[in-house]
Amino acid sequence: MNKDLTVGKPSQVLWKFCLPMFGSIIFQQLYNIADSLVAGKFIGENALAAVGNSYEITLIFIAFAFGCNIGCSVIVSRYFGAKDYDEMKTSVYTSLIGSAVLCAVLMLIGLVGCHSLLELINTPEEILADSSLYLDIYVLGLPFMFFYNIATGIFSALGDSKTPFYFLAVSSLSNIGVDILFVAGLKMGVAGVAWATFLCQGVSCVLAMVVVFRRISAFKSTHKVVLFSWNMLGKVAMVAIPSILQQSFVSVGNIILQSVINTFGASVIAGYSAAVKLNNMVITSFTTLGNGISNYTSQNMGAGKMDRVHKGFGAGRNLVWIICVPIVLLYFFFGRFLLLLFMNDPQGPAIDTGMLFLRILSPFYFVVSLKLVTDGILRGCGMMVRFMIATFSDLILRVGIAIVLSSTALGSTGIWMAWPVGWCIGTGLSLVFYFTAIRKILAESPAKAEAEGKAAEARAEAEFAADAEMETL
Repeated sequence: MNKDLTVGKPSQVLWKFCLPMFGSIIFQQLYNIADSLVAGKFIGENALAAVGNSYEITLIFIAFAFGCNIGCSVIVSRYFGAKDYDEMKTSVYTSLIGSAVLCAVLMLIGLVGCHSLLELINTPEEILADSSLYLDIYVLGLPFMFFYNIATGIFSALGDSKTPFYFLAVSSLSNIGVDILFVAGLKMGVAGVAWATFLCQGVSCVLAMVVVFRRISAFKSTHKVVLFSWNMLGKVAMVAIPSILQQSFVSVGNIILQSVINTFGASVIAGYSAAVKLNNMVITSFTTLGNGISNYTSQNMGAGKMDRVHKGFGAGRNLVWIICVPIVLLYFFFGRFLLLLFMNDPQGPAIDTGMLFLRILSPFYFVVSLKLVTDGILRGCGMMVRFMIATFSDLILRVGIAIVLSSTALGSTGIWMAWPVGWCIGTGLSLVFYFTAIRKILAESPAKAEAEGKAAEARAEAEFAADAEMETL
């Protein structure tokens, strides 16, 4: 069901809109978690390391799909908020066509270059073949991932966060069953994990696109809808490219970190692979909530209701901090039980590595969640330069500090310590940008409204004078 985010109490609107999105991303993450869980439990530690090692490269592809998602979503929501349905439809079709071309290019690059990239990041010989096999199958499924992300972006732009939740709940739970069937039942090894994801994402993608086209066709057009517009592609790209760059640089940073982690051996790789899945589930969840806040911001900008944007910041902050409390407690005190979902040895070096990672990072979820809420508003307002500066500062510091500290007596522990430093500085920058920018926008909005009101009044007086003159004649 489509929902107008420009009316109603901001806190209630955001909570009702964002909570299903939070549930959706939890199920989305179950895809990758299920892969690692089944690989670690039914195949072995090397298989877990292979899937985890490949995961950092898959994040590059996810970055492009995510950027297309948010670029389409922000522009569609702006036209939806303005009730300009012709332009809204053009933005949908243009996003789909542009994303299809981009996906084809990435598939070609992936099939040709992934094996070389695995060698470049110091992938241990014992997991190289499985990592390469997993990536080859993953790349074949990129169209499903891309179009599913576009579909969820469109649903979000229309204020519908429940439909993607239903699709993901069914497909991700199915993925777990198919994973177990292919690996434990049919003995397909790491290939079974990859094919299970391919199959389940494909089904959910097709169903989501069918619903999207039905939903879009329900809006009445006043003119013939343009299926592709270079101008519209430029508008989508203005939002999508910074988001792609942000996520891509984060992924490149993670690959650099993975290359450093790979020097510490398969046990540390396996421990990190399990723990980073739990960490990424949280970060991706907060990123998705930030996307929801971008849609909320963009719709209200389209409707000219900037005062609601500032109220949305407080509501979004409260939402993510409430979610943070149980997650931090769970990861910090009971992380070992979660890591045992992926591993069989409760006392080995792999699980000790994962536990240390979670205990260092989890208390700082309160910080990074605030950054992602703030980034959501900056992106929804179109302030992409500020958004990118804060993100890249976080990433550059995190990678640089990790490389330096890992070469000291801290070893791999130094890598984990770099995360909180980058998060804190990036959050500080985002908050500075937000508070300086939002005050300027809120100050401009009343002045703009007053100017528009005076102009309308002047036009009315001119029309009245013209009518009076005509009557006199």
